[in-house]
Amino acid sequence: MRTGSQIVRVAFTYIGTVVGAGFASGQEILQFFTRYGWLATLTIALSSILFIWIGIKLMLMAHDLKAASYEDLNRAIFGQRIGNAISLFMMIVLFGITTVMLAGGGTVFEEQLHLSYQTGLFVTLVLAYFVLSRGIGAIMTVNSIVVPIMLLFSLVIVVYTWHSPSSGNWLRITSDDPLEKIWFAPFLYTAFNLAMAQAVLVPMGASIQNRSVLYWGGLLGGAGIGLLLLSAHYALSAQMPGIAQFEIPMGNIITRLGSVPQVAYLLVIYGEIFTTFIADAYGLSQQLQQRMKLNPKVILISILALSYVISQIGFKILLSALYPLFGFISVVWLVLMIWRNRNRAM
Repeated sequence: MRTGSQIVRVAFTYIGTVVGAGFASGQEILQFFTRYGWLATLTIALSSILFIWIGIKLMLMAHDLKAASYEDLNRAIFGQRIGNAISLFMMIVLFGITTVMLAGGGTVFEEQLHLSYQTGLFVTLVLAYFVLSRGIGAIMTVNSIVVPIMLLFSLVIVVYTWHSPSSGNWLRITSDDPLEKIWFAPFLYTAFNLAMAQAVLVPMGASIQNRSVLYWGGLLGGAGIGLLLLSAHYALSAQMPGIAQFEIPMGNIITRLGSVPQVAYLLVIYGEIFTTFIADAYGLSQQLQQRMKLNPKVILISILALSYVISQIGFKILLSALYPLFGFISVVWLVLMIWRNRNRAM
């Protein structure tokens, strides 16, 4: 029973770390998958395989190396010089994503709850400090609460779409985009999310003693991410092409379901923002602890304070400026990691 519980906690933490605000809004799924028509079903399958394969590999390598942070892992994979350079860049990326997620939390409070942007930032920071000061176990507990809500929400959307006359669109819609663009999309999406997820997957892999827990947790988590992608794609496809004009495509679907699903949707969006925020802030703090001989709480407070300052720029501006660059670099990281470890057994 204890082993089964650990597997589920690992899986939920993996899912919660990967799934963020862009996923909940539907915009990520629309841009990387649904816009490409029926082929998106195949590219989602490819992305799911990568999430399972690389996710398990990352955690098992971290377990075997007893890596304190992803910097230790990158040094082992790429060597001291290249590993340090990659880790330094990833540290910058993590901080960038941390500020984007914090800004996203403020935007939810402002646009959905009609409270001030600053209130959203403050609430998110206080909750994050409470969780992060308690370590990886607390992060896994938060994900064990948030992820089931995400899964339930996805099930509701699938059931609603099932009765739609256009529910078969996910197997019929075609795209004029070139095949190379369609098949590159899942690699870009998976690479970016895995590069960020290593901030939590590595310390989680090192902290859990049982390798089989990591293997099955990675398998279940990667498959869960794939099912969430497929369910969102299924729902969005039924509303194509009109749904593509909305900034928050999933929100347009939810408004038709009534007030209770709308409240659940709000919880899902904020929960996904929060789990990504604490994951990236934790990974960043772990790496800084290896570089700076300061009290861990001082480092944590400094990260949260600096992310608050940068988040004043705003969610949309940060998102559009940082994500394309981070996505490209993440693909390079993924290719190098697969190449360097092609002969290493799982």
